[in-house]
Amino acid sequence: MREATPKTVYLKDYTPPEYLIDEIELTFELDAERTLVRSHLSLRRNPQCHSECVTLELQGEELELLSVAVNGEKLADTDFVITPEAMIIRRVPQDKAFVVSIENRINPAANTALEGLYLSSSMLCTQCEAQGFRKITWFLDRPDVMTRFKTTLIADKNRYPVLLSNGNRTGQGDLADGRHWVGWQDPFAKPCYLFALVAGQLECVADEFITMSGRRIELEIFVEQHNVDKCAHAMQSLKNAMRWDEETYGLEYDLDLYMIVAVDHFNMGAMENKGLNIFNTKFVLARPDTATDSDYEHIEGVIGHEYFHNWSGNRVTCRDWFQLSLKEGFTVFRDQQFSGDRTSPAVKRIEDVNALRTRQFAEDAGPLAHPVRPEAYIEINNFYTLTVYEKGAEVVRMLHTLLGSEGFRKGCDLYFKRHDGQAVTCEDFIKALEDANGVEFGQFRRWYAQAGTPLLTVTQHYAADAKQLHLTIQQSCPPTPNQPVKQALHIPVKLGLLNQDGSTATVRMRDNSATEVTLNLTETEQTFVFEDLPTQPVVSLLRGFSAPVNLNMERSLEELAFLLRHDSDTFNRWEAGQQLACQIIFGLMTDLQNGRALQLDEVMIDAYRSVLSGSFDDLSYQALLLALPEESYLAGQMAVIDVDAIHQAREFVKTTLATRLRTEFQALYAQHHRDESGCFDAGAVGRRRMKNTCLSYLSKLEIEDSYRLATQQFQTARNMTDQMAALAAIVNSYHPNKADSLESFYRQWEQEALVIDKWFALQASSSLPNTFATVQALMRHPAFDMKTPNRVRALIGAFSQANPVHFHAKNGEGYQFLADQVLVLNELNPQIASRMVTGLAQWRRYDPERQALMKQQLQRIVASEHLSKDVYEIASKSLA
Repeated sequence: MREATPKTVYLKDYTPPEYLIDEIELTFELDAERTLVRSHLSLRRNPQCHSECVTLELQGEELELLSVAVNGEKLADTDFVITPEAMIIRRVPQDKAFVVSIENRINPAANTALEGLYLSSSMLCTQCEAQGFRKITWFLDRPDVMTRFKTTLIADKNRYPVLLSNGNRTGQGDLADGRHWVGWQDPFAKPCYLFALVAGQLECVADEFITMSGRRIELEIFVEQHNVDKCAHAMQSLKNAMRWDEETYGLEYDLDLYMIVAVDHFNMGAMENKGLNIFNTKFVLARPDTATDSDYEHIEGVIGHEYFHNWSGNRVTCRDWFQLSLKEGFTVFRDQQFSGDRTSPAVKRIEDVNALRTRQFAEDAGPLAHPVRPEAYIEINNFYTLTVYEKGAEVVRMLHTLLGSEGFRKGCDLYFKRHDGQAVTCEDFIKALEDANGVEFGQFRRWYAQAGTPLLTVTQHYAADAKQLHLTIQQSCPPTPNQPVKQALHIPVKLGLLNQDGSTATVRMRDNSATEVTLNLTETEQTFVFEDLPTQPVVSLLRGFSAPVNLNMERSLEELAFLLRHDSDTFNRWEAGQQLACQIIFGLMTDLQNGRALQLDEVMIDAYRSVLSGSFDDLSYQALLLALPEESYLAGQMAVIDVDAIHQAREFVKTTLATRLRTEFQALYAQHHRDESGCFDAGAVGRRRMKNTCLSYLSKLEIEDSYRLATQQFQTARNMTDQMAALAAIVNSYHPNKADSLESFYRQWEQEALVIDKWFALQASSSLPNTFATVQALMRHPAFDMKTPNRVRALIGAFSQANPVHFHAKNGEGYQFLADQVLVLNELNPQIASRMVTGLAQWRRYDPERQALMKQQLQRIVASEHLSKDVYEIASKSLA
């Protein structure tokens, strides 16, 4: 339950731990409702701590204490104090090492928060990051206390035949009472947040990997029996990641065994526990008929992410939780590199930036804005944010840009060598990059300390007589909570120039010339001069999205269409199309608001026709060029968000394009419509993506031919990508067989939980009338379960975060619905509840009527008597 005034933790207050735990011996007697935990902690005074305190405070929550002893002597009740969050032993030895022995009991079945040891279906598993270990036993639960773990698991052999923990197996055997035991030992010291155990009736899919030094690594994926046939892609992804990390970063796996377990109930995507990764089933299980191309790509990306953590997070970990981006931002950058190399670098970059700008930029612009390295928190779980992860990755990417691939690799080599086995800070990471390359990043460090999305305002002047282009760039950043004034950042801005015929111009600056340059913007305003330009070039700025900023540069529709046709930078070519669509959609919104008839500018129709008729080696990229800006991105560009006008204008553009370019869409659909189920090479994925993009446009025509096309694809599809695309076309149109199609899909896949999640999400995100009534009905559906995070995200999350028209209904019913569910989830799973609250956080961005309704629900949440710290922090900060 929430304290009257929850405690705020500040980075500035960090002090080293008073004690260190060199080793822990853990014994679990596992039971769904009465698990017994025995721990022996080998402690000593931290030589770096000069406090005169003689007490020992160990963190622990929701634990039943049975006994505690120091050096084998059982403590009396007067020797220690138990609080809701800690055990305080009044006096421990100061001049020598000592052992604290604790025996306690926990109830995994009652643990609906899914932190610590909990029950998922019939399986026992753990989640200890960030502070879940304290719900298992009392411990120094902080990441800078690194300990060697020795674990023994004891359980009923029939109920829990598989017993797993970190490291290497040290022994196993049967006991006389039908139980058995397995011993584990991890040779590497680690923080307790990386501890893991799993017990259950699981099948093992095994393989092996030979490292670059010739070592044989056993690979094991554990799943429930009915999912054994969905593990092949995850296993291959793991081997791909292991090889890539060796080739790209020179990093070899260090244990002889690497295990992955897939569980149904999980608050996050996956967890990098040393040697025993625990995954949400969503990011392991895949079969062509049950998983889409996007699922396959995400699985490989998440498998890679957790594997890469073995070095960037495990071997070198965080000193404190304020440094979370040290491991997460760096590892997200690494998994983005990996996924780009494995699929299409252009498409991967666009997808990552699109997600950043539609979601993280909104976080930066609202009451929950915080730096990549936060200064304070109430509940650490709330800082597993887009800013820490995705913006943190962009900060690392900028360092890669500034140093180049070779310089960045040198810096990473030094970082891992210098800090192996240590808990360090973001500063330590930057310092290693500096020292390895002989550079200084003093100003760049502000990226870690300043919140908000910078704005670059660009003006240009072409001096024909001097053949010079003068480009002036101003940087600014709006105020964010607790940071009203911002300092200038070091921003790398990649630039190229195009001639009027579309060819690439040479960029000349003083004595330097290249086809592309990186400008170092370090002042509030700088002017860059480009020489020897006989005609005025077209500027291609912020290539590859070289910095996470907003760009304000006056462009005509014709200039944007020119860049869409000719820019050699794949990101900026796509970006030109996005900005072309934005300008036109905002113009149409003005027409709507003033009661004028809508008409689509021919410039856009011609531009999209050129994309449709163009020749592309990468069909996935061509399909992305045809995608309109998302409604959430458009909303982010408005001072006062008009959800209805955004939706109407965007739908008008899409419908008009479908009408005017119907012949081209139909031809491309037919050209790429083939059955390549089970084939996931770039060509097959691209053909499916292109075909289904065409189907999405054609479904806007609301004609019999389009209905027939969607029905035929839905009924004949042999892969989930095509079946879901067809169902989406049916659900988001006035298709006469919508209800039958939804029922048919459910009956076909009702035993596949991850597929049914898609079924829930598709209906919850529909913009057609009566969606809110559908959502209410789905809440009562037998397949809906509030205790399953994936199902909550699929229904409540999809409605509140991916359906702006209905969630932001003027009568406020969407807001009340979300608040109702948050308060229910608050009692079950505070982490998931706090993530749902963010749907109300941007209330100040809307019209006064909606503001009042959203604020009312936030106030109602904050006033709740039994509010968790997780929800209180998000809701109260949203109101501040």
